[in-house]
Amino acid sequence: MIKKFLKRVFRKPAKTKSVGNAQVIPFKLHGVAREQISYGALKVTDGLQAAGYQACVVGGAVRDLLLDRTPKDFDIATDATPEEVRRVFRRARIIGRRFRLVHVMFGEEVVEVSTFRRMIEVEDAQTDEHGRLLRDNEFGDQEQDAARRDFTANALFYDPTTQEIYDYHGGYADTRDHLLRIIGDPLVRYREDPVRMLRAVRLSAKLGIKLDAATAAPVAEMKDLLDNVPQARLLDEVLKMLLSGHSLECIQQLRKMNLHHGLLPLLDVIWEQPMGEKFIMLALRNTDERLSQDKTVSPAFLFAALLWHEVLAAWNLRVQQGKRPVGAMHEAMDEVLARQRAQLAIPHRQDAVMKEIWLMQQRFEQRAGQRPFRLLEQPRFRAGFDFLLLRCASGELDDELGLWWDEFQDASAERQTEMLQPEEASEKKRRRRKPRRKPEIPALDESAVDEPVA
Repeated sequence: MIKKFLKRVFRKPAKTKSVGNAQVIPFKLHGVAREQISYGALKVTDGLQAAGYQACVVGGAVRDLLLDRTPKDFDIATDATPEEVRRVFRRARIIGRRFRLVHVMFGEEVVEVSTFRRMIEVEDAQTDEHGRLLRDNEFGDQEQDAARRDFTANALFYDPTTQEIYDYHGGYADTRDHLLRIIGDPLVRYREDPVRMLRAVRLSAKLGIKLDAATAAPVAEMKDLLDNVPQARLLDEVLKMLLSGHSLECIQQLRKMNLHHGLLPLLDVIWEQPMGEKFIMLALRNTDERLSQDKTVSPAFLFAALLWHEVLAAWNLRVQQGKRPVGAMHEAMDEVLARQRAQLAIPHRQDAVMKEIWLMQQRFEQRAGQRPFRLLEQPRFRAGFDFLLLRCASGELDDELGLWWDEFQDASAERQTEMLQPEEASEKKRRRRKPRRKPEIPALDESAVDEPVA
């Protein structure tokens, strides 16, 4: 009994061991327990290992657990091919073209399983004239898979069976030091995939960790490489930033590193307008708060907020030129969306929602007659109203307008009638159409009529 007590008090601290080129971090050192892994991820790793394959939790989930954060999802990496993974699990499907993945379903949980990939040798790599990789889809082993990942913190492999972490690039120490460092030469890695510059900004802002100096240094001179990235990938990364729950920090970091050019270039104009900057800050802060409360957020609403003051400026210019307000608004919306689409292609399916929100803003100022009731019936009234509240909070509109609509939408029918503003006399008078004059029938010239034939 005494021996056991002495061993427990004077036991040696846990140490790492090496397996090949990997440092193996034991559970006693990292403290990430098997119970912290999701049900589906455990079923996948246990099932693949039972079938004779390697299988580990990889990437952001391991990083987040080490940072005492709750992972959004759990990804699995294995040496099994997609076909072999599908044979192990009944509810599994292969997705993807460029590189195939497997989605394994456990109720509402979907676990993504990828096969280990390897870095393509320089002489075999297919790149464009700027050095961007065009092909990166060859299978490999665990060490090769770690080498091709972007940051050291994302190259950690956790085995739920042994509760050990396999670290090939010092990612465990970097994570503990709250440092984000790229794997390999930053110049080469950014040329292979320029989106890594945006990911560095997003992850450092989202996780609240410092960007390694060597990782950040080349960004200023290499940012133009983003011009050669497909717009779909850029849009995907921008949406991840906006929906990360830390959009405010991401946008500020983008601007600090001068990376927003080509993504949201209209922000340059907004930052120059005190009211526009306040409006954007409020919109981003509101988005982050909703995500922290597990509420839904619409990408279309966010883009509508980001582009609103450009639409407003273009609309005011046209109205001053004597154009009708509604027609001027349609022209302004089309102009701004076309200009933005040349830089970052916002999907057309978002256009309709954005336009509905923008068009409603004029209608909120019409509080007489049946117009308020018709506006309440609009399917996107709530989105338009939330947008109105942001405009009031930023000082663009008087708070009284927002308060009026806040009360009106929940008031009784009697109270709603009392709240209606009186219509102007000129509006009450309906324009009467002048009666159409019947065309006069010209008098018949009798001299021109032929005499009847006898």
